[in-house]
Amino acid sequence: MLFDTHAHYDDEKFDADRDEVLRRVHESGVLYIVNASSDMASAKECIALADKYDFIYAAVGVHPHSAKEMKEEDIKVLAEYAAISKVVAIGEIGLDYYYDNSPRDVQKYWFARQIELAREVGLPIIIHDRDAHEDTMSIIKAEKAREVGGVFHCYSGSVEMARDVLNNNFYIALGGAVTFKNARKILDVARYVPEDRLLIETDCPYMTPEPHRGKRNDSGYVRLVAEKIAEIKGVSFEDIARITMQNAKKCFNID
Repeated sequence: MLFDTHAHYDDEKFDADRDEVLRRVHESGVLYIVNASSDMASAKECIALADKYDFIYAAVGVHPHSAKEMKEEDIKVLAEYAAISKVVAIGEIGLDYYYDNSPRDVQKYWFARQIELAREVGLPIIIHDRDAHEDTMSIIKAEKAREVGGVFHCYSGSVEMARDVLNNNFYIALGGAVTFKNARKILDVARYVPEDRLLIETDCPYMTPEPHRGKRNDSGYVRLVAEKIAEIKGVSFEDIARITMQNAKKCFNID
């Protein structure tokens, strides 16, 4: 019934009970999960998880935090990973000017290179954009990312930014932040985004929705995101579950 379009089950926070958590969330109605990598090591782990679980798909790429560690040969390795049938996206990639864990010029270079890779292999991209929207959109346009499209994950920008994102052939994914008490801007975005461009996610083990904020997140909580969006849009939970499932399958080319 539900599709969690962004998770990190390779994270060490799941080391003690990963199999148990995944079994439980799948039995609860989460039929699909895209597990996104953050660096080259986690890309390999994401593929292993997708190989082990038929309902998990992998995204491979290097997060801006780890961009400073990238080497040119990593692009070749990612291209080889992209040929694996259960790899459905290049990601998560992008820019993060909040933490600046990698120099900004390095972030921009590898973001552009990974978009170029996505176009070469014909996969959509999963974008991390934090406090860097102007540069993110500039690179997207320069690298013709609209040709492959993809998703802005864990969207936290304004309605005006969302308009720019949608006009460039991207979906917008909303997560636990939509349930937060101070989430006025995200509520406006949830109202604005057309149903056919909307995705839902958890970003687990992070961004746990209310009323469980502060605990470890998992895909079971994506239901709370869907319920809140249904409330905002004045439609049923079943409608949001069905629509976001269809959108995610289309975005990631899953039959």
